Amino acid sequence: MYAIIDIETTGGKFNEEGITEVAIYRFDGHEIVDQFISLVNPERPIQPFVVNLTGITEKMVRTAPKFHEVAKRIIEITQDCVFIAHNTSFDYRIIRTEFGRLGYDFFRETLCTVELSKELIPDMPSYSLGKLCKSLGIPMNDRHRASGDALATVKLFKLLLDKDLEKNITKSSIKVIADKEVVIPTKILDHIEKTPSTTGLFFIHDASGTVLYVGKNKNIQKGINQLFLRTSKKTKNLLKQTYSITSEETGNELIADLKFIEANKKHKPRYNTKRRKNIPTVVFNNDNMMLINKGRHVNEKSVLLIEDNQISGSAYIDLAHQIENIDIVKTMISPIIDNLTTRYITKKFLEKGRPEKIVRF
Repeated sequence: MYAIIDIETTGGKFNEEGITEVAIYRFDGHEIVDQFISLVNPERPIQPFVVNLTGITEKMVRTAPKFHEVAKRIIEITQDCVFIAHNTSFDYRIIRTEFGRLGYDFFRETLCTVELSKELIPDMPSYSLGKLCKSLGIPMNDRHRASGDALATVKLFKLLLDKDLEKNITKSSIKVIADKEVVIPTKILDHIEKTPSTTGLFFIHDASGTVLYVGKNKNIQKGINQLFLRTSKKTKNLLKQTYSITSEETGNELIADLKFIEANKKHKPRYNTKRRKNIPTVVFNNDNMMLINKGRHVNEKSVLLIEDNQISGSAYIDLAHQIENIDIVKTMISPIIDNLTTRYITKKFLEKGRPEKIVRF
């Protein structure tokens, strides 16, 4: 679970700033499950340049709750979450400073979308939130207001999760819970109930975050149930080692099939059955094309990019203008392994005429 946060401050001397606005989105890796947005009375002057930047005036915050009045809500909504912000060192420092003034030691594990972006989307011209989102085609509203910036960070983080093929982000969040020595084998059913009933992958983890098993299904929740209903000794051993279950919605079976192959190659999960097949060599008839299919929700499309007869990768697109701009699509693409198996699966998908749309370029 993640708490994606943005705050606006008064400006001023280091560690003497006050919070003027806070926005927190509790995000489960798939969707926002809770949110808290509020102006805050900082009980100190707001610097003129900050007023010009954010539009937040002293008059606006005069009747807003003071930090001690929202502190409990902040603790509740960030409980058992990884604290995430764009430039986390700033937001986390400000939050800890405010809690410190109340005599409370606020501590959360942290991740920074600036650092994650530099690692997973290298060579971008700028990693400021506004310029990065513009380069990636992520829409932004209410720039320099806590809610607008936090929501843009949620969308950016979703893209980073898609690009994190090694699942390092997920592993780190699981370790946060594991370090608390929470015993969950008896709560596996609760984990299953929280997984979506949509097409995609699921990952069975041990307490260290290691992926023990990767599965895929048209209905993720149904697939997990079917797995644990097996009576084999192998499944029973898997069940004993299961600590957490995560999932990844793909929106359609083609992306699920391709990501399943990718995940097995990356994680080498010990409980997956290794299958060897004689796969014929496949060459695509068209050098450059995008296969457009269903996305993870009604306003989204998935894109599979094929260039020079090779599978370059996939992305999820919210806006029509992004699909029309091949440069934006290439920036958003997360690599998918290109081998005989993935080409064969994609070729069969094309031969059956299953893509919603094919865009050639």
